[in-house]
Amino acid sequence: MAFERASGVLLHPTSLPGRFGIGDLGEPAYKFVDFLVASGQKLWQVLPLGPTGYEHSPYTMNYSAFAGNPLLISLEELAEKGLLDGSGLTPLESSSSDPAIDRVNFDEVSPHKTKYLKEAYDRFKKSLKENPNEGFEEFCQQQAYWLDDYALFMALLDANNDKPWNQWEPALARREPGALKIAAGLLRDSIQYQKFLQYQFFDQWSKLRAYANEKNIQIIGDVSIYVCHNSAEVWGNPENFALDPETLEPAWMAGVPPDYFSATGQLWGNPVYNWEHLQSTGFSWWIERFKATLLYVDLVRVDHFRGFEAFWRVPAGETIAINGEWVKAPGVEFFETLGKTLGSLPILAEDLGIITPEVEDLRDRFGFPGMRILLFAFGGDSQNAYLPHNYIPNSLVYAGTHDNDTTLGWWQRATEEEKQHVAEYLGYDNHADIKEIHWELMRVASASVANQAILSLQDLFGLDNRGRMNDPSIIPGNWRWRYTSSDLLTEELSDRLLKLTKLYSR
Repeated sequence: MAFERASGVLLHPTSLPGRFGIGDLGEPAYKFVDFLVASGQKLWQVLPLGPTGYEHSPYTMNYSAFAGNPLLISLEELAEKGLLDGSGLTPLESSSSDPAIDRVNFDEVSPHKTKYLKEAYDRFKKSLKENPNEGFEEFCQQQAYWLDDYALFMALLDANNDKPWNQWEPALARREPGALKIAAGLLRDSIQYQKFLQYQFFDQWSKLRAYANEKNIQIIGDVSIYVCHNSAEVWGNPENFALDPETLEPAWMAGVPPDYFSATGQLWGNPVYNWEHLQSTGFSWWIERFKATLLYVDLVRVDHFRGFEAFWRVPAGETIAINGEWVKAPGVEFFETLGKTLGSLPILAEDLGIITPEVEDLRDRFGFPGMRILLFAFGGDSQNAYLPHNYIPNSLVYAGTHDNDTTLGWWQRATEEEKQHVAEYLGYDNHADIKEIHWELMRVASASVANQAILSLQDLFGLDNRGRMNDPSIIPGNWRWRYTSSDLLTEELSDRLLKLTKLYSR
């Protein structure tokens, strides 16, 4: 699929301002869209939107590949619907002295927001006794193919004190129909609560997306290739995954071998797919996943695209990713099948890591844009694929992604050789002459021939390492950066970005 020349900003909704310790889908999200419009941007890229568990990674700790994260629900919007008393909402005050650098404290945010979400559900439930809610009923019917399993899974997870599903009563873990029927009856209210949360999330998200689309902003969503073992998808469709038949634990774990981010590789712990079974179903689960994603976003970034050509699997029990092996995946057959079902595929390929000619062939066969990262460009010689003079138009350029440091944070830790390489590439005699490295690299990205350029809000703010969203070499403490005031989206900043955007025809 051909994409127009455009630019946009990467910002996950959790990083937006909000009165309750985390960004949400309320007024600050609309103000961010307005900032994009005023700045001449056409794209807003988000990370996966699903509900997260341990350490809150939207890629590896997600309870569902279909559901939305209830923590993103705007309490103010629930109050506008009459489901909460707006004057009774207690905010969570930020302890940060810098409105551009705050951290989401999930241990505080989760119980605080959950209290109000349950209060809203109680009011909603009472209203159903008087008047049926047709919108809710229609949502539950249309989304039943994933919502029923998800709601029951979350209700059972709560009833089992968050123990992983394979440690539940065996009849429930193995989804025996009689046991599921009994559980559904006993947990009826908890199940409806979960459906209520999803209804509110998608109602708010759909309105926000429509607002963005009306202003010619397209949303880039993200499909993480793997899902968490302790998720509704693995519990509900165990045959799609490589599980130990006795313990129902992953028989093989997903990850990548040693790379730029980690000398021992990355062991994600997610179960890998049973691709033979998926092939036998015509990839029906994957097709439903893409259909569901495209109901709520305009373009899809496919995380770890190389895993569709061959994936790294590590035996169960390993603690690092080194002792794994590459296994072929049916990528060509899958994307051909997906294309026959969906037509044109608005897919962007995250083709980072160990990329072979076979991965490039798969990407190019379907015309998917690949990714170029400027922070990877300044080691090596002029043949470095991440240097802009080596780009092709059908590509997507970033200074850095959510997995990289901010540009300023990277610059502060770069070697003298890297800094001098940057200086010479940009036309400076000495790297000490570079005053705003973040704007320099945003300019280079915007000037490149890549059809799409994505900038991070952290770089627009000029933040150092404290604004980093994720460090793949460590697990604790990621996914928490946020800013706390929409006042930071100043007219001066907007005008500067607009000037850059117009200068390079984006």
